[in-house]
Amino acid sequence: MGQAVLVGSAPGRCGIIGNPTDMYGGSVISCSLGERAYVSVEPAGELSLESDRERVVVRHRADLQLAGDHCDILRAVIAHQRWYGLRASVRCWSDVPFASGLSSSTAMVAAALRTLAAYQDIHYEPHYFAEVARSIELNYLGVVCGYQDQYMATFGHLNYLDFRDKEFYRPVGTEPYATVEPLAWNGEALPFILANTGIQHSSHAVHKPIRDRWLEGDRAVVEGYERIAKLAREGKRAFLTRDWEWLGRLMNDNHGIQRDLGGSGPENERLIAAALDAGALGAKLAGAGQGGTIIALHPRPEELVDALRAAEVRRILWPRPVPGVRIESSGDAAVLNAAVPSSTMVEQF
Repeated sequence: MGQAVLVGSAPGRCGIIGNPTDMYGGSVISCSLGERAYVSVEPAGELSLESDRERVVVRHRADLQLAGDHCDILRAVIAHQRWYGLRASVRCWSDVPFASGLSSSTAMVAAALRTLAAYQDIHYEPHYFAEVARSIELNYLGVVCGYQDQYMATFGHLNYLDFRDKEFYRPVGTEPYATVEPLAWNGEALPFILANTGIQHSSHAVHKPIRDRWLEGDRAVVEGYERIAKLAREGKRAFLTRDWEWLGRLMNDNHGIQRDLGGSGPENERLIAAALDAGALGAKLAGAGQGGTIIALHPRPEELVDALRAAEVRRILWPRPVPGVRIESSGDAAVLNAAVPSSTMVEQF
């Protein structure tokens, strides 16, 4: 605990192709966002947790039970890791749109886990870190989830991810790590645009019914997700050869399967249609459906902006290969607190 205060962060992410087969031993191409979730930790005489809406003091272990408020992620990280002896002021905020299908919750879990661990001089190997972050979401927050979000929050950038042999929920340390293959990019803007519907949703609510069907052996789900995983593997070659028309077709096929399984929604379909009508080569869900965010492919994605705005999107975002979870800064509390955004500047968690 050498530093007076630490600030850590982790990025949101968007699924380019392959999602949601990260829950089913599949493959995904995913990219980070410039938008990040943040957690600050500074010494204090007691353990307190703070978001934009709440400040709670933790005096007993019972105070770490989930309360349905914006401090639950901080509670879950501390309880999962059994960091009961912490004496610190912990604060969280985010500029990843909340409940948008862009991994806002996972980014916050990763930021909290990284910053609280660094505060105690604890260090994790990155793959293990991603697995622990997922265990926190699955086992303490009760979220039905795959592995893409946690691996992207950890590694960041632009990656092909392979999750074979990870389709069943086993404890941390008892299953293979995912394969993380960075995809080369020359630093230019990526040919993708993200359009947020403005509808907030729980990815758990979207994924659980389909997950239950898969566990029951529903042939449409099993075969559909096997096909989507193959589309992602084809998409890797399409991406690396810059064959955007081919990648667009694969994205459309990906979305068609997920839509037919009930994983989309009216607002998703409306924005996808608007993007395709405006010349997008492909468009699909960027995460879970029933609202959230879509991703569209166009060699000049800025040409889709007007059409998407006319379709009344809530927010337009851009994929950016940026670093994964990291410590942003450490030092004097007064200096760092002056740099922490106020609740009027960001959409806080």
